Amino acid sequence: MSISFPPALHAGQRVAIVSPARKISAAELAPAIATLESWGLEVVLGESIAGDHHQFAGPDDLRRADFQQQLDDPGIRAILCARGGYGTARIVDGLDFARFRAAPKWVAGFSDVTVLNSHLLALGYASIHGVMPVLFHQAGGELALETLRRALFGEAFQPIEAAPHPLNRPGTATGALVGGNLSLLQTITGTASQAGFAGRILFLEDLDEYLYHIDRMMLHLHRSGQLAGLAGLVVGHFSQMRDNAIPFGVSAVQIIDRYAQMYDFPVAYGFPVGHEADNLALVVGQTVTLTVRNEGGWLTA
Repeated sequence: MSISFPPALHAGQRVAIVSPARKISAAELAPAIATLESWGLEVVLGESIAGDHHQFAGPDDLRRADFQQQLDDPGIRAILCARGGYGTARIVDGLDFARFRAAPKWVAGFSDVTVLNSHLLALGYASIHGVMPVLFHQAGGELALETLRRALFGEAFQPIEAAPHPLNRPGTATGALVGGNLSLLQTITGTASQAGFAGRILFLEDLDEYLYHIDRMMLHLHRSGQLAGLAGLVVGHFSQMRDNAIPFGVSAVQIIDRYAQMYDFPVAYGFPVGHEADNLALVVGQTVTLTVRNEGGWLTA
């Protein structure tokens, strides 16, 4: 399947901020709005930004309708998901991408937004896995924010480097990027939002999971055949991992390594992607080359 890339943003265009998952307030977004305006963009806040339904940014119907409105509005040239949490998978099946296909636009986010990143790739469209407005100004996140800006405005992809890691498997592979949050990738397996991994470079990250959950999810990807045809594997942040009273016995990256060892594709650990401040933007669907050597790992376009 060929992958279509939305047009780059230009100063003076309108972008929308919506929340397809957890609730958020306009006040929390004020610094991000100021930043987007400093990039020359006009910011529109979706109805979900004022939504409040338990932990969600409004009921499912409201969040779905808000996202649909931004998809359909030809004047909105990018949709930025305000934050993650949980809830995107509850609304994605009700979205109609007909008008989006006629005038594609960037959709950006990560974590729970992995659902949309994968769904769009399954439809044949690229999107951005990158820092969300609620996190624009966290300490140490300056480069992450700059890489998001570069991706949105169509500037050249800058190589991403990771330090040497004892579990790395050397090699070189080229393929389209696919992936995101491991928990969500498992959740959407077997649904319309599942994008194929075969021949692609998979990147993974996760947050606040029990170690045995990581094992269970990696086992699922293995048993369902999703790891079999990978060109390469990039492992990002696995942050704030938890353990049981009786320890699982190995770390998250050691769990991933157990399954990676069943295959022969190159693997690189420690990439700056995920739930840390250095969450550099990746364009899901972009063809990149993964190079893994004793000196470390690199992603280049």
